[in-house]
Formats: sequence, C-alpha cells, structure tokens
Amino acid sequence: MKRALIAIVLAASAGLAACETVPTRYTQATGPSSVGFSDYRVEPGRYRITFHGGPGAPPNQVEDYALLRAADIALREGFDWFEVVEGYGDRSGGGSGPRVSIGGGSSSYGRHSSVGVGIGTSFDLGGGPAYSRTIEVVMGKGARPDRPSAYDARGVRDSIGPRA
Repeated sequence: MKRALIAIVLAASAGLAACETVPTRYTQATGPSSVGFSDYRVEPGRYRITFHGGPGAPPNQVEDYALLRAADIALREGFDWFEVVEGYGDRSGGGSGPRVSIGGGSSSYGRHSSVGVGIGTSFDLGGGPAYSRTIEVVMGKGARPDRPSAYDARGVRDSIGPRA
C-alpha cells in the first residue's frame, strides 16, 4: 500500500511538472495563437490590434495590453490620441486541461471483499482560461475627442506601460 501511494504521488508530481503555462508578457506574438500582440494596418491612421493572453491571465490585463499596443503605435506614427471604434474578446480553455485524480474504490471476489476509502481530488493542469482582445483603432493629432472611447496615447503609455 505504501509503495502504491508513493507511485501515485510521483506520477502526480511528474504530471504537474510536465504542464507548463506561458506567462503573459507585453511582447510580439510569434504565431497566430501565441501569447502577445499582433497588429495590422488597415489604412493610414487605422489599425487592428489583437492581444492573446496566456492561460490564467486576467481579462483586464489582456485589455490593457491591447490598449498599450495602440498607444505605442500611435506614438511611433506621430499621433497624439487613438479611439477604439470596434472591439471584441474571446475566451478559450479553462477547466478543460489535463487533470490528475486520486481516489479509492472497492472490489469483491467470491467470498472475499475489500473496500478502500479515500479522498479524491483533481488538479486543473491547463492554467485556466486564455483571453484575447481585438480592437480596431483610429488615430489622430491634436486635441483628443471628448468621448470615452478616445484615449490620450501618452497617458496610456505612462499609466499602463510601467506595469507591462
């Protein structure tokens, strides 16, 4: 019984060690569904930006990083502000990752029977849901429009940038 318990613990430890979650960092994505940002210039002053977060990253962080990318592009292109004119989010995974379970059971054979009582548990090894956010932005110079969807590029860079 002791050897079986040790084997179960070792198998569970190996399963946990084998699962690697990708941290969410403000960086360029290396592929279509990898963690990070990607952007596409629709026309001069108009971009479509997507940020894919890693498993377990909070939706607010993913949203902030998409806005930060818009601010970086605006400043690089010589614009003062940007406005989010369209956007949508997506969620994938969460609860569907591999699981390791430990439990108990019973059996009988002729006149002999045995019962095992145990506590069962499982670990979600998938890291949680992964969020992505896509926004389309229009950029401009001069005074920022007085709308909640318009952002000062330098202000976004200064407030979100240090956390990225």
